Amino acid sequence: MDNASHPMRIIDASLYFLPVEMRVPLKFGNQVLTKVICARACVKVEGSDETIATGWGETPLSVGWVWPAAIDYDERAEALEAFTSEITVALKTFDVIGHALEIGHAFIETRLNELQAAFNAERTGDHALPHLAALVCFSPLDIAIHDAFGNLYQRPIYETYNSEFLSKDLSHFLEPKAAFEGKYPSDFLVPAPRNLPVWHLVGGLDPISESELTGNEPDDTYPVLLRDWIKRDGLNCLKVKLRGDNSDWDYDRLVTVGNIALEMNVEWLTTDFNCAVTEPDYVNQILDRLKDEHARIYQSILYVEQPFPYDIESNQIDVRSVSARKPLFMDESAHDWKLVRLGRNLGWTGVALKTCKTQTGALLSLCWAKAHGMTLMVQDLTNPMLAQLPHVQLAAHADTIMGVESNGMQFYPDASLPEQAVHPRIYQRKEGILGLTTISGNGFGYRLDDIARELPEATVSFD
Repeated sequence: MDNASHPMRIIDASLYFLPVEMRVPLKFGNQVLTKVICARACVKVEGSDETIATGWGETPLSVGWVWPAAIDYDERAEALEAFTSEITVALKTFDVIGHALEIGHAFIETRLNELQAAFNAERTGDHALPHLAALVCFSPLDIAIHDAFGNLYQRPIYETYNSEFLSKDLSHFLEPKAAFEGKYPSDFLVPAPRNLPVWHLVGGLDPISESELTGNEPDDTYPVLLRDWIKRDGLNCLKVKLRGDNSDWDYDRLVTVGNIALEMNVEWLTTDFNCAVTEPDYVNQILDRLKDEHARIYQSILYVEQPFPYDIESNQIDVRSVSARKPLFMDESAHDWKLVRLGRNLGWTGVALKTCKTQTGALLSLCWAKAHGMTLMVQDLTNPMLAQLPHVQLAAHADTIMGVESNGMQFYPDASLPEQAVHPRIYQRKEGILGLTTISGNGFGYRLDDIARELPEATVSFD
C-alpha cells in the first residue's frame, strides 16, 4: 500500500534539558562521569486530513561515551546541547513527508550531515563534534518522530513497521538491494515478551568488597556492593567494565567478579573493554588464561563487547581470532548499517544496538545484521526517565542474545521516580528481569498523562 494513505509531516519541535546527578560515579574508559544532561524533545506532526499529533523522545547526552576526547568536559557538554538545539530548529522546517522511518532516514542522510559540517567548520581535532555525538543529539527528536507517527495513526509504533504503513521496502534503505526487496522491518522483529532478563553494570569504580569502601559512598536506600545488588534484584547477568590498557587489572577484575557470580549462582557475564584495546592478542590472552585457570568463569562469558577503537574505518582490525573464542559485539563502532557491514567483514559476529544512535538507525542496523546472520544485543546508555521506555521496547522486539542492559537504577534511580510510579517493573529490577506489561497505548506507550513530571522551561519552543 502506498503510504499516501499514511502521510506525516513535521510542523514544529521543542526541546528541554533535564540535568541529572549520579549517586555514584560512572567510568567510561579514562573518563569519570558524575552528572548528565538528558535532552527531551517534543515533535508536532500533521496528517493529510490536518489531524495534529505530538510525540516525545529523550536521550542522555552522555559526554564521555559519545565524545571521548581530552578537551574540557564542559566544552563538550555545551557543544552537545548547542548542537541538539540547532537540530531542533532545523527540524521545524524539514519538509520530507512519509513514515517516521523514512523521515528519520532522510534527515540523517542529508540535513544532519550538513548541520554537523557547519557546526564543525571552525573546529579541528578533538574539538570537532564526532558523528556518534551528532547521532545522539538527533536521537531524542528521531524517537519523538516515531512516537508521533504512532500517535497520529493511533497504533503502537512497532505495529507500523510494515507494508501497511511504509511505502518503501528495506531495499530503499539497505544493500544489497536484492536481499531486501519486499522486506520490511516487521520481517525481522518479534512480538514483545512480557519480561526481559536484565544486565547489571559492574563499573570500573564500583566497590566489590567491604575492604574497597572509602566512606564516601551514598547513604541512601540503594545497594553499593555487588553482592547486595545481586541479592536485592535477583540478578543473573553481569556486565563487567574493564580498562583495556592494563591486562593484569582486567584479568583480576574478571576473576573477582566471576567468583562472586559463581558463589551467588549468577549465570552470565560479559566484558566491556571500552574501546581501549588496539591488538586482538590483548583480549585473546585474557580469555585464554581465564579458560585455563578459571574454566567455569570463562564458560559464563556470553559475549565480548567492543574492545577496539570505535572509529572502525580508521582502525580496520581483523578480529576473527577474538570472535573464534567468544561472540564479539560491535557497540560504539556500529553507528549505522554500513559500519555494521564493515565490522562483519572484519570478523565481528554481533551488534549491540542503542536507541541513542536513533530509533531509525537502530532498526535499519537490526534488519541488516539479522539478514546476515549476526546476533543482537541492546545496550544501555544509563537511560533514565522517558529514555528507558523505547530502550526496553527495542530489546523486546529485537530478539537479543539475552534480554537488555539497564543500569539507570544503579546510577540515578531517583531521577525516574515519576515514571517508576506508572511503570514500576521497567524501572525496578526484580528476580533478574524487567516487566513490560504497563506499556500501553499508541506510539511508545509512555502513558505521559499518568506521569507526574514537571518540565523546565523549553530551550527551543514551539513556534
